[in-house]
Amino acid sequence: MKFIFCVLFLLGGFNVFAQNAIDGKWKGTRETPNGTFEVEYTFKVEGKVVTGIWKTQFGESKLEEGKIDGKKFSFTISFNENKLSSTAELVSENEILIKNDRGEMKLTRVK
Repeated sequence: MKFIFCVLFLLGGFNVFAQNAIDGKWKGTRETPNGTFEVEYTFKVEGKVVTGIWKTQFGESKLEEGKIDGKKFSFTISFNENKLSSTAELVSENEILIKNDRGEMKLTRVK
């Protein structure tokens, strides 16, 4: 009985400390009429909530209203009195595809 309890305790402990597949830093680029600029996202998943930071050469903003369901997630970013809603999907271990009103952008994991 003690053995079974220990195994269940350890398995439960691993589950608590398991990192979500989108957690961490991701980078992508966006083409604009003024040239290419880099975008960096830092994602953190806690339960069904996605938090993090969106960062460009112009500044950074916290992710808002973040939600996750499996490999798909959504969030909004507020900047310069604008609000941009995005949907995203984890395509592979090292790639996320983000879609919003400005188009699509592929992100790659920063190691």
